[in-house]
Parts: sequence; C-alpha cells; structure tokens
Amino acid sequence: MALKQTMSLGQNLVITPQLQQAIKLLQMSRLELESNVRSELEENPILEESEILKDEDLQRAKEVSESMEARESEAPETTSSQDPQKQDEFEWESYFEQNQKPPQSGMSGSEEIMNYENVIRAYETLHDYLYWQVKMGGFGEHEERAADALISYVDDDGYIKTPLEQIAAEENLPIEDLQDTLELIHEFDPPGVGARDLKECMLIQAKHLEEDTTDLVFMINNHLKDLEKKNFDGIAKALNKDVREVIEMCKIIYSMEPKPGRAYAPQDTHYVTPDVYVYKVGEDYSVSLNEDGLPRLKISNFYKNLLKEGSNKKDNEYIQEKLKSAIWLIKSIHQRQRTIYKVSESIVKHQREFFDKGAGFLKPMILRDIANDIGMHESTVSRVTTAKYMHTPQGIYELKYFFNSGISSTSGGEALASESVKLKIKDLVGKENPKNPLSDQKIAQMLEKDGIQIARRTVAKYREILKILPSSQRKKVY
Repeated sequence: MALKQTMSLGQNLVITPQLQQAIKLLQMSRLELESNVRSELEENPILEESEILKDEDLQRAKEVSESMEARESEAPETTSSQDPQKQDEFEWESYFEQNQKPPQSGMSGSEEIMNYENVIRAYETLHDYLYWQVKMGGFGEHEERAADALISYVDDDGYIKTPLEQIAAEENLPIEDLQDTLELIHEFDPPGVGARDLKECMLIQAKHLEEDTTDLVFMINNHLKDLEKKNFDGIAKALNKDVREVIEMCKIIYSMEPKPGRAYAPQDTHYVTPDVYVYKVGEDYSVSLNEDGLPRLKISNFYKNLLKEGSNKKDNEYIQEKLKSAIWLIKSIHQRQRTIYKVSESIVKHQREFFDKGAGFLKPMILRDIANDIGMHESTVSRVTTAKYMHTPQGIYELKYFFNSGISSTSGGEALASESVKLKIKDLVGKENPKNPLSDQKIAQMLEKDGIQIARRTVAKYREILKILPSSQRKKVY
C-alpha cells in the first residue's frame, strides 16, 4: 500500500449562507417577509428605511455593492451563490425606480384614526361559559374543584375524550368526585357538553327533551349505525312500528347537535394581502407587484463614511460584515420580487381562459410548465407559489391554486383540470334530488356523458376534499 496525492477538476454548488438566505426569503409569505425585514432593520445598523430613495442613496448602495463584490471576486463560490441558474443580475436602477413612490398609507391627514373599540369584539369561549355556570350553580368546594378540572379537559367540540381515570391521576382527585360532578355538567348548556362519545352526547340531549324519549333512547343505544345509514325499515322492524312513525322520531335525532361546542368555536377572520395584482387592460392582462407595506431599504451613509475613514480593525470587520449582510438582503428581496413577477406573468399566459371565463375553465398545469417557460428550476417555482396570493378579476387565489393535474376526456380532446372537475361534482350534488341523492358511481357516469373520463374512487376522493357527505348521509327524510 502506498500513499499518493492526486488532483482532479470538478464543479459543485456550494450552498453559502447568502444563498440560504435568498431561498428562505423566496418561500416566505408577505407577512413573514415584512417581519423579517423589520427584525433586520433593528439588528443591522447599516440598514435604514426610507420612504423615498434619493439619488445619493442609490449611488451609495451601488458603491458599497461594487466594493463588496470586488473583495469577494476571488472566492470560487461567489457566482454560484448569487446565481446558480444564471438569473438576471441585480439591477440597481430598476430597484431605484420601483422604490421612488412613497408607501401608500391609505389614509390622508384629514381622515380620522380608526377607533378599534368599534370593530374589535371579545368572544366568550366554551370554557368561559362552562366556568360561569359552575359559579352560578351553587357547587360545593369539592364539586367546584372537580368541575374546574373536568372543564379544562373539554375539547373544542364539547367532548371530554380523556378517560376519567387519567384525569383523576393527573389532577390528584378522587374518581368518585369526578363521576358525580360529570353528571352535573351533563345538565349544563349547551346540551350534550361533557359527553365522552357521540352516543352519550345524543343521549344527554334526548334527556333534555320534554316528552317521552323511551324509543329515542332505544334507537340511539341500539341503532346508531342504522341512523347514520338512514335504514328506517330496519329500525321500524326492530321497534315493531310504522316506518313513517320511525322517520318522524329520526327527524328529532337528526336535529340534535353532534358537536355541542361548535357554537362557541372562535370565528377568526384571516385577511389575505395579495402579493400580485392582475388587471385587464383592453384585451390583455397586466401583472403588477404589490409593494405597499414593504420597507424601502438603503445603506447608512454614516457607517459607509466610517469605513472610509478607517476605524480600528475590530470595528472595521464588524462594519464590513454588516455591510455584506445588508447588501445580500437587498439583493435577495429584489430577486424574490422579480421571481414572483415572472411566475405570475407565466401563470396568466398559461391560464388565459381562467381569467376570461372563471374557475370552470382552469387548465391542467404542473410546476414544470412554468419552470420551463421562465427558465427556472421546479423547486424555485414551488417555493414562490407557497403562501403567495394573486388578486384577479375572478377573485383572490393562492398561486398554488393554478396548478392542477389533468382528467382525460372521453372524446380525445383537451384534458380538464382537476379543479374544474371538482366544481362540476359540486354543481351536480347541488342540483340533486335530496330524497334520492347521487351516488359516486352515478356522478362518474354523468361526468362520462359530459366527456370526462373519471373513476368512481376519484369522484369519492374529490367529494371528500369538497367536504361533501356520502349519498347515504345526504338523503333527506322529508
């Protein structure tokens, strides 16, 4: 065995911290980007925010960028880290032009500041309501302690899924106290709260009815599956009653609330700020980036002059490090915006019929279609379409919405986007006879007549995505 040295020439992509930052910014949502930029403004003294960039700000950023790039020109990974796929270089003039306009505040000086007391409401939670009933119920000390413990285990649907033995062990309470107190909680509003499963929930609600519930209790205890499948004949035979009488009793059970806590679920509204606006101008569509709210960044003149004057070595290293970080952040944000623009413009080109006619005319499209069109990698397109939204004449959609698999046509024509097929299924179910709902097989057959080749299991999958119940559960008894 002998040791020897050999040399070989090869290429590899070095994932530098700068490239990692660019990738990270690319996949951020708008709110995450704003938060990240604000954090950088606080942590990096080199960065400053300006409402309007002036000529000297542009020249300063240019000079610093060129000096930093000159220092890094000998580093082998510089080219690959900035532009692994030879994308456009950073255009300072373009950056300057895009940031000339001050951010739109949306409120003139004469407008009155919004009074948030008029728009913000405090919603009472299910737990708040239950605790209030304990206080009003005249409970003893031990009962109140047990009730407080049990209520803390009530989930958003109003159920207690944790076994009482486990609660007793975790809360250091006698299980007898929990069992006795749970019966009291079952008397609380909303009816059915504190139940441990669906059967108990419905039995509790049956007991709240001011009429004879013997048959109802029997049906819930013994025919829950038949109730789910609406097998009225089977229930009538077991009860030895007329089917019409059974149907009337079933109506009462179907009117019960299977999730008693649902009424107290938080109804938070999540507002979406579009990253891109698409407007129709004449016969064409114009794509415009939403720049409002994004901080305009510039390089601090104070630290640039300090670096020129020549401070001590330690300070000089710190300033250079922060300068490098600041330049890369500005470049990464600019590249992110350019990439979003390119992807959005390509989507508009590929999905022209959607913008003209609506969701029913969405075409099958995959990441590769856009990646090939704009000369970027599929992973880049995937990152840029996540949590980014487009305002269109048809509404606001996440960029991912436009990517769909295709469903074959029986006539041999163009395939249909899966999203369009989902809309057709939703439309068919909406028009069905509620007393005789369409089965998945029937829907597949109806779609086939319209020239859409689709399997029953695919219909079932799309129906579940649309949160549409099976035909047996959609059937109306009246």
